[in-house]
Amino acid sequence: MAMRGGGGGGGKGKGKPPAAESKAEAAGKFVKVWTTWGMKKAKVAAHWGFIPLVIVVGMNSEPKPQLFQLLSPV
Repeated sequence: MAMRGGGGGGGKGKGKPPAAESKAEAAGKFVKVWTTWGMKKAKVAAHWGFIPLVIVVGMNSEPKPQLFQLLSPV
């Protein structure tokens, strides 16, 4: 059976060893990692903080509703 893919090498990666990164590439990777981390944390905060925020804003409005009135669907 013949092998597919033609052409040798067959190795993984882009051919550059990790130590050969320039400072700009390292900084770009650093920014990408931290941006991803920050967005994940922001997503969790928004997910769990939206309803309490709505309740607090509703409690501070005029006329002042009671908590039961604010949470009831009617």
